[in-house]
Amino acid sequence: MKKTTFLLPVLVLALVGILSSVFIVDEREKALVLQFGRVVSVKEDPGLAFKIPLIQEVVRYDDRILSRDIDPLEITPSDDRRLVVDAFARYRVVDVNRFRQAVGAGGIATAENRLDSILRAQTREILGSVSSNDILSSDRAALMLRIRNGASLDAQSLGIAIIDVRLKRTDLPSENLEATFERMRAERVREATDERARGNEAAQRIRAQADRTVVELVSEAEREAEIIRGEADAERNAIFAEAYGRDPEFFEFYRSLNAYEGALKGNNSSLVLSPDSEFFNYLRSSRGTPAE
Repeated sequence: MKKTTFLLPVLVLALVGILSSVFIVDEREKALVLQFGRVVSVKEDPGLAFKIPLIQEVVRYDDRILSRDIDPLEITPSDDRRLVVDAFARYRVVDVNRFRQAVGAGGIATAENRLDSILRAQTREILGSVSSNDILSSDRAALMLRIRNGASLDAQSLGIAIIDVRLKRTDLPSENLEATFERMRAERVREATDERARGNEAAQRIRAQADRTVVELVSEAEREAEIIRGEADAERNAIFAEAYGRDPEFFEFYRSLNAYEGALKGNNSSLVLSPDSEFFNYLRSSRGTPAE
């Protein structure tokens, strides 16, 4: 009985010691075995691992690709047009031993603070060397690649590999937005005025051409009408001449009737003539012949 009482605590302590010496490395993480703060072992493969109880401790780090948003950063490109840049980066801890030496017990939080400083410095340097049009254009992948490559060199000392850097938003500062919008409006108004001026100029040319065509057509039509009218008058005069040649007396009578019709037209016509006037030759003759 006394022997059983003595062995039971020993077995419990042995079991606790065995359990505390065994730990599991997840496939999504890497682990460091520390002894008095010094790295004695790196566990990168998933599965069971062992450490010395009470003397050694295990520190785990995420082995997945992590994302880090950078606080909005105001930069001044080469054309002195200020911009506010909002970016993010994806990174991964590739060397946990160096990572531990660089950040100590601060872990991921300390590493991300230092990573922010690296990314902000590289963003200022790269974007400050180009114009705002290059930054605002859709073809800015080369700029993001330059930021990533520059930041990767500095991040190697942290045991971190930067996978990617992306510019999420690139905006003007709020105090510059209204001035920029006014400049854009003025530019659009100027372009619209130019377009209207060019349209009016084209319209004037078209109207002038149309007016010239109208004048030419009317002139040609009047010329042809005068020719036709002249030919008709000539033909009429020829007919009258032929008729006069055939019967001069009838022609004289016809002309007198036309003269009477023209002179006595209307209700208020009145003539004051001498009774002996030649105008009344056919009126004084009972036979319709000129009076002798």
